[in-house]
Amino acid sequence: MKTEQLIVKMLLDRWNSLIKSCDTTLESITDEQLQKEIGPGKNRGIYLLGHLIAVHDEMIQILGLGDKQYPELYEPFIKSPDRTVNDIPSSKELRTYWNKQNEVVTQKFNSLQPEEWFLKHNSVSAEDFIKEPHRNRLNVLLTRTTHLAYHAGQLILLK
Repeated sequence: MKTEQLIVKMLLDRWNSLIKSCDTTLESITDEQLQKEIGPGKNRGIYLLGHLIAVHDEMIQILGLGDKQYPELYEPFIKSPDRTVNDIPSSKELRTYWNKQNEVVTQKFNSLQPEEWFLKHNSVSAEDFIKEPHRNRLNVLLTRTTHLAYHAGQLILLK
């Protein structure tokens, strides 16, 4: 296995492992628990779930793998802090979105060849990419994996 294939495999394995772990956590948390704050004055679980879906939705577009599935989640879960938007989807709806989105993301990730992960993403200009080739699709996956790990750890606190 070539080095670039190995690196891509390691990151995709970590991403998939975190998604599976987050799935297990979400399956063990009730809708009522999702309404609780992670800690005093902190985000609620429902907000974190919506936030993860919205961020992963953005990632599909940033990677050039398609359009957002849930563009309506951007405003309440990325642009706005928790409790500032009154009308958000229910826990049940967000759980459904989470599962559907993970299927789509997995399919899109699996469609890429290892070398395609080293191409520029849509948030970097061609000029900047020439100067900074590390600003590639794989770097987006790396940062989103770290982001997922952080919030997955927070969700565990709801148990």
